[in-house]
Amino acid sequence: MILTILTFLPLAAGVLIALLDTSRQKLGRNLAFATSLLALAVALELWAAFDTKYSGMQFIENVPWVPSLKIDYHLGVDGLGLLMVLLSALIVPFALLASWKIEHNPKLYFSLVLFLESGLFGVFTAQNFIHWFLFWELSLIPAFFLIQLWGGPQRTSAASQFFIYTVLGSIAMLAAFLAIYAATDAAARTFDFVQLAEAGRGRNWLAHHRTLGTACFFGVLLGMAVKVPLVPFHTWLPAAYSEAPTGTAMLLTGAMSKMGVYGFLRILWPIFPDQMRQFRLPLLALAAATIVLPAAAAFAQKDLKRMVAYSSVNHLGYCLLGIFAAIPLAGGSKLFSNDQAAALNGVIVQMFNHGLTASALFYFVGLIEQRGGALRGLNDFGGLRQAAPVFCGLMGIALFASLGLPGLNGFPGEFLIFKGALHLAAQTAVVSTLGLLLTAIFLLTILQRVFSGPLPARWSGWPDLTMGERLTVLPVMALIFVLGLFPQLLTGVANPAVMQMLKLL
Repeated sequence: MILTILTFLPLAAGVLIALLDTSRQKLGRNLAFATSLLALAVALELWAAFDTKYSGMQFIENVPWVPSLKIDYHLGVDGLGLLMVLLSALIVPFALLASWKIEHNPKLYFSLVLFLESGLFGVFTAQNFIHWFLFWELSLIPAFFLIQLWGGPQRTSAASQFFIYTVLGSIAMLAAFLAIYAATDAAARTFDFVQLAEAGRGRNWLAHHRTLGTACFFGVLLGMAVKVPLVPFHTWLPAAYSEAPTGTAMLLTGAMSKMGVYGFLRILWPIFPDQMRQFRLPLLALAAATIVLPAAAAFAQKDLKRMVAYSSVNHLGYCLLGIFAAIPLAGGSKLFSNDQAAALNGVIVQMFNHGLTASALFYFVGLIEQRGGALRGLNDFGGLRQAAPVFCGLMGIALFASLGLPGLNGFPGEFLIFKGALHLAAQTAVVSTLGLLLTAIFLLTILQRVFSGPLPARWSGWPDLTMGERLTVLPVMALIFVLGLFPQLLTGVANPAVMQMLKLL
């Protein structure tokens, strides 16, 4: 029952907070934060009880829900699901603290954040498509309203773009699974991920429907590609991230973007192995484009928030590179199995670490915007290191972690991905290294333009981080160092799930 408790705890608290009288705004904030800490405690309990020697699903809950349609209430986590649950549980209280000073109806805002957290937990624990899809959509609705109601001047168009893109992807994905269900013999119909994966490997539902199988693959691919996002389905992201309030942007990049990468590993990889092999080369090309083009776009930006937004796309492109490079070819040599394992382990490590560093960067940019009177241009500041050395130092750590500096948490995932990809897809990996160079240039440009040089007179009174702000960011800063020096804390959990993925293909 622990996964059920974890999933529905934020949902129940969110409903309770939404029903509070409008005069109880402070109580709503406190209840939301307390709930997020309780959810984090439950996630840590999962971590402590998780058996790293077992590669299958753990904490399984499986109860028939709609037996006539083969819909089950089926929960479980392996190493991949556990790390995504823990990441979500870490990001939400961080985002709530970043949103503490929201004045317009904070009770509703904090309630929607808890609804979003429940959606995240549901996506990362559900093992039946219908159950999973409900939580996938549950996360979309509060995210839309968080942007629409509390976003910047262009929030309406940004929220609309976000909604249209993600809904179209969801419709395509739902249609694909319904087509699979309809094309399968009545006795073998199922929405269970494990059974669908077995059918995909055995070609049971594809035996006489090759064209349909390809169409279904592209339908599911579209749903995942929009959520990551994969170029060219990324155009909604810069506007949504830059217009979203700081805490919401942290949730979008820190946790929600991982839903798409998770879907590639949990759904596309095991259920559509033939199609993944068939379209491996174009997928690799798209991964390289997702790395290089957003990095170039970030380099061209003058808005700090848009720079970090494009950087987020670039970093998730590394995850896609690792996934597509590790796709085993039909009759391929087993000599590359270690490289495949390295790439996939790197993907999972990168997902977790990017969630931490990207959310920290959005937090710092939000503070700059708040202190700068809504200014957040690259050339609006300068010399802030003189007035706010602690601010500069901590944001510099987050920037260097995002850059992939050895010793910080951004390095292990990227290293493992390129270690595997350079053997498995050498040409794509070489092209993708251009993204590393561009990332280094624009991240160092932020440090140079914002924190170095002479301090303008208008910013001479720029306040350094308060004690509350330092305590807010301290856990993430600590994890940046700990996970950079001891990546085995993540790989030890992820590797059994990775080996299970490779064994099944």
